[in-house]
Amino acid sequence: MAIPAHLPVEIVFSGTDAEPARRGLILLVDDEPTITRGFARVLTAAGYTVEVAHDGTEAAALFRQRAFDVIISDISMPGMSGLELLRAVREHDLDVPVIIMTGGPAVQSAVEAMEYGALRYLIKPIDPAHLEDVVARAIRLHQMARVRREALEHYRAGGRQLGDRASLEARFDNALATVWIAYQPIVSWSSRSLFAYEALVRNEEPALRSPGDLFDAAERLNRLHELGQIIRQRVSETIRDIPSTGLVFVNVHTADLEDQSLFHASSPLSAYASRVVLEITERAALDQIKDLMSRMAQLRKMGYRIAVDDLGAGYAGLTSFAQLEPEVVKVDMSLVRGVDSSPTKQKLLGSIIGLCRDLQIQIIAEGIETEPERDMLIRLGGDLCQGYLFARPGRPFPVPDMG
Repeated sequence: MAIPAHLPVEIVFSGTDAEPARRGLILLVDDEPTITRGFARVLTAAGYTVEVAHDGTEAAALFRQRAFDVIISDISMPGMSGLELLRAVREHDLDVPVIIMTGGPAVQSAVEAMEYGALRYLIKPIDPAHLEDVVARAIRLHQMARVRREALEHYRAGGRQLGDRASLEARFDNALATVWIAYQPIVSWSSRSLFAYEALVRNEEPALRSPGDLFDAAERLNRLHELGQIIRQRVSETIRDIPSTGLVFVNVHTADLEDQSLFHASSPLSAYASRVVLEITERAALDQIKDLMSRMAQLRKMGYRIAVDDLGAGYAGLTSFAQLEPEVVKVDMSLVRGVDSSPTKQKLLGSIIGLCRDLQIQIIAEGIETEPERDMLIRLGGDLCQGYLFARPGRPFPVPDMG
């Protein structure tokens, strides 16, 4: 049964630092003394060591001094609220389970609590047996998280598990602050000449080093436009140093097509639009973009060319041709790797090359790593090549190996 708010129980304090926690060390945070006394007595009787804080500020001081196994906090407190405390916890510790309690449930606060990494959202009055069960599960999950983190940090120094919004925001902000652009050359093999460079986003945040992880974080945080704007700004700062004959391919997330800053004549990249190919990956349905055709026409009027990226990767289809009418198509490396020894890939790649020739679309083969792959591409009618065989991505501007 639930603990009555008026129950006259004594508050239970944990022992000294020298006294080990029995089943686990719990931090209990609530500004109502009767609640803290009741919950502390229940958890102590169950074998846990409990420390009590009466507001978020006091709790923050405690968890910065000691490593708790579980933190249980009320959501409505004077000063620092439970959600603010949760964000502070996540800045300090990514793993410790946080259980949020409330006497006045609201859908929005529950959603925010879960987004910021709360393990559970409990409605008062709370049954003692249910509280014990939730805490016991939280202890086991924390143990598993610790083991997992140790393994991650062993194999990937500095890596972070980004399971909740607060920690993700902190890592993403660091990634944005350290964004830089690597470039990889695209060559014309028939003329042994540089055709273009592709601009590739990089950053110094260990947990988001992969561009895929970076864009996934931006999408989760609803900050894709911000990321796209920073990437285009960084490209504009270096593009002036590229040989005047070279184009620059800049990746554009589908969501960026709804970012009005992309279409502004005053945007940093627009000054170089005649040298820029916007490379669009169909990670989301293009038909969800309003006025897509008119947007494409506006970008072309500014001087940009359009490329469809990752054709053959499994999510970019022939519908992209009709919707985007691209000047360039980039074939995904999954079709290029080992093409010299795969008749199926040869047939598919040959068909794509033929289709692009008929539509007067230039085609670039990505991910070429070996001479046999390059030679098969040429035999099938291709010419424009990109991959480690010629140069790895690097700071401006790697010189391609044409040997």
